[in-house]
Amino acid sequence: MKLLLVEDNIELAHWVVNLLRQENFAVDCVPDGERADQVLKTQRYDVVLLDLRLPRMDGRDVLARLRRRGNTVPVLMLTAHGSTEDKVDCFSTGADDYIVKPVDARELVARIKALIRRQSGGMSSCLTCGDLEYISDTREFRHHGAPLSLRRREHTVLETLMLRQGKTVSKTILLESVFSLDDEPSADAIDIYIHRLRKHLAKSSAQIMTLRGLGYILRKKDPE
Repeated sequence: MKLLLVEDNIELAHWVVNLLRQENFAVDCVPDGERADQVLKTQRYDVVLLDLRLPRMDGRDVLARLRRRGNTVPVLMLTAHGSTEDKVDCFSTGADDYIVKPVDARELVARIKALIRRQSGGMSSCLTCGDLEYISDTREFRHHGAPLSLRRREHTVLETLMLRQGKTVSKTILLESVFSLDDEPSADAIDIYIHRLRKHLAKSSAQIMTLRGLGYILRKKDPE
């Protein structure tokens, strides 16, 4: 899953990005409101973390423009001030949640996961594909009850396929879910991650199939 952090405090932004990447999120980070507004016109995210007071464009204005475009991505506002007036103003503009700095790491991750669950419309706490399980609360994969040890980008690719299980997922969607704006992925990056995942799933009844020219699909193997 991919997040956008809009934060002008360099040290805080660095800390939050590292925290979220440790939680297997792909993260883009921009330092001002104008840049955020431009990025949100072209990129798709699962959650946006938006500082309230930003240079070049206020966080409220970024949020208002986002909602006027009909974009319903969950937005978690970050602010150094927790006044009732600020909270009411943010919620009335279209924010989904609100957290006051200094940010507690566990609370931030928990709130992000709660927004993802809410956006997914009550997604089951455990998705399955054959004997492969995905625990939505922890975003963990398990095979025959044992955790599946994956690298961060492998995890993101498999998660994207699992959440769209049975549907074709294009290479473009996988690239967008895995790489941030600052990355320069090679043309065969997704093929490499798919190859590694197939090794991980060699003994599983879940399989990743290639649909040439279309993308990939995660589905249960047909019985022999």
